[in-house]
Amino acid sequence: MDYKIALIRGDGIGPEVVEEAVGVLEAVGKKFGHTFTYEEVLLGGCATDAVGKSYPDGTAEKCKACDA
Repeated sequence: MDYKIALIRGDGIGPEVVEEAVGVLEAVGKKFGHTFTYEEVLLGGCATDAVGKSYPDGTAEKCKACDA
């Protein structure tokens, strides 16, 4: 199966935790024949630093377009 996953590398769950989760998903996909595509989504402090808003326009829509 193919899955689209939103990656939110924000406050509380840092980029290093998300990166490890992606590694786990890739291992699962390899073992069971799944494929994953990832959508980077800004939220929280990272978003404020990047675009000046903690909840940028389009964030909810990007997440809703994903399976998880």
